[in-house]
Amino acid sequence: MKKSHIGIGIVIVIVILAIIGGAVWRQQKHSKYVQSTTPTLFFHGGGSSYHAEEHMVNAAKKAGVTSTVLRADVANNGKVTLHGSMHKGAINPIVEVNYDNNRQLDFNKHGEYATNVVKALQKRYRITKINMVGHSLGNISIIYYMLQNGKNQNMPQLQKQVDIAGHFAGLNFKQVPAAIQQPVGMKLNKDGKPNEMNATYRQMTEVRQTYPKGQVAVLNIIGDVGNHSDGTVDNASSLSLKYLVAARAKSYRVLKITGKDAQHSKLHNNAQVDKALINFLWGK
Repeated sequence: MKKSHIGIGIVIVIVILAIIGGAVWRQQKHSKYVQSTTPTLFFHGGGSSYHAEEHMVNAAKKAGVTSTVLRADVANNGKVTLHGSMHKGAINPIVEVNYDNNRQLDFNKHGEYATNVVKALQKRYRITKINMVGHSLGNISIIYYMLQNGKNQNMPQLQKQVDIAGHFAGLNFKQVPAAIQQPVGMKLNKDGKPNEMNATYRQMTEVRQTYPKGQVAVLNIIGDVGNHSDGTVDNASSLSLKYLVAARAKSYRVLKITGKDAQHSKLHNNAQVDKALINFLWGK
């Protein structure tokens, strides 16, 4: 009888120690990251979907940044449908944004879509701050969100911005409209200002007045597989972000990724990118 009691006692002690050990491990894992309720929105590129965001999001989940991931589907007419939920006090929640019209070339529409997503989250969860991550065409959503809302104090305020392979100053594709083509021979000065601007970049320069002063930390990630390009977007086009936001940003930093995995469509599946954005967005 006594042996039985001793055995039960040992089991209980082991279970208690396991629970305590697990709690300590989780605390140590989470202690590397800020414990914030600010949601981070991910915007995919052209011809893509939220699936392009999953590698980065899963890397954040695996690292212990968050366990809360929602999806925001945006119809062509701008209507937003939220999938999943975010409980009050959820730590570092992530929102995967998914555009039905993933080849929309009216850049103003991208701003409207992003605005509708933020408003839907604000209405349901009373959020007051946001972070944003964009890849390729997804970066346009961020810039145009700030063009349309940068001075609106009633909207959630942008805190951190990660731009990956952005084509702010244009693309070298003959099939795209002239308004978003990169001017031939375009060069940047030391402030990132292009010597020639297409119509959409000229419009983007208005963000230099709407971007809040000293509020947003910006990380600009570019890929270089050779010839100062990620194989799709010239580095000069990506680096022209500096002229748009650096003078008013809280901080502005460029990270160049090189090698075969620095190719445009591979950057959102790149371990270096995962590590950089996790540290930038949530590192202490």
